[in-house]
Parts: sequence; structure tokens; C-alpha cells
Amino acid sequence: MFTARQIKERLDENPFRPFRIRMSNGETYDILNHDAAWVLQTAVEIGLDPNADGIALNTRRCAILHIASLEDFPASAAA
Repeated sequence: MFTARQIKERLDENPFRPFRIRMSNGETYDILNHDAAWVLQTAVEIGLDPNADGIALNTRRCAILHIASLEDFPASAAA
């Protein structure tokens, strides 16, 4: 199980390393930069469908309790 602090620390890494959030129901969300997600006490708000300026068109709130894993992207996929 993850904590809000662990997820925030991952978002704040310098340099940032893109990663994927895998939920307990199998859904995945790609976090491509540190602005793509916001950590709340019990959830992560994820920006979806960024436009050409990188501004999210939608969001998804994911309960931290249901985050199954944080997965690194392979180096080639993150480029």
C-alpha cells in the first residue's frame, strides 16, 4: 500500500522520471511530468488528455488505497 507522501516524493524527484500508476482494477495512468498529478491526503488527481500546451482537458481522481503499483517507464518509452 502507498502513502500520499510516497507518491508526492516520486512526483518531486529531480530529475523527474516518468511513471505509470496501476490501479487495483487494472486501469493505468501515465504520469509524464511532475505537473500531471496532484496529491491529496487520500487520493491522486491525475490530469488527462493534455492539449498542445500541456494543459489537461480532464481529470481523474484515484483513491490512494486502490493504487496497486507505481511502475517506471522503460527508458525508450519515456523519451
